[in-house]
Amino acid sequence: MNDLISPKYQMKLIKEINEAIWREFNSYEQVRYYISKWHEDNYDQNGFNDYYWENFKIVENESKKINLLATLNSMDGTTLLKVAIDLGVDTPDFIPSIPTFKNEVKSEYITAYDTFQKAYKQIESDPSLAIGLANSALESIIKEILKDNRISSKISGRETLYKLTLIIVKEFNLTDPQQPNEIKTIGSSLIAIGQAIEILRSDKTNFHGKTTGDYLITDTIFAYFLINSVATVGLFINSYYKTKYPKRQDQQVQSEESEDNLPF
Repeated sequence: MNDLISPKYQMKLIKEINEAIWREFNSYEQVRYYISKWHEDNYDQNGFNDYYWENFKIVENESKKINLLATLNSMDGTTLLKVAIDLGVDTPDFIPSIPTFKNEVKSEYITAYDTFQKAYKQIESDPSLAIGLANSALESIIKEILKDNRISSKISGRETLYKLTLIIVKEFNLTDPQQPNEIKTIGSSLIAIGQAIEILRSDKTNFHGKTTGDYLITDTIFAYFLINSVATVGLFINSYYKTKYPKRQDQQVQSEESEDNLPF
């Protein structure tokens, strides 16, 4: 993973992480406590360890306070990415669809947004869990869209992602025989993606329980790949829905009134 993050992007990320940490924690002491939770070493207080190791160096200034910028620069790319995700710092150069997707779903699909946020934060620490949560987030978006009474298909609420994708692709007429072959291919590909995500969640993560010898996704790169795919598919489905079924006037007024009542 570290090899995938260029030095130039790491420098950009360091700047944004530095700013995010000082916004989040208002004292040198709190910043030091936070950074220390990411620090790992094999220090032996008895002095018997001849091979000292640490994952990054906590740098101090002349006053013995943490020099955050220098400390962040001593971190490897993978650790920087984990810290960025923990702080909610967007990483558009590494996961390009994520910031746009989060902005789109935040106001319209609260449950999906919360689930996706949890998935995003689990990418590095638990790729298997991240994949399962991303699957659930996409399910939530499609279910919410299918609640629209202008859509003929009705669901029971127990449908899996594959079944939901089949329904919404049919509603959008993406596989209609009258469509150009290229459009039908894209529609069929969306169904295949929905099915693949569901199978990964069911068979390659610990959501349904695993036994010794079962394959379990543990490589974070696959979690990044899948979550970026979920964001891309989610963006398309939501965009197509808003174009095909534009918000009615009464919904628009209700939405604006709701925004006016926000406490900020």
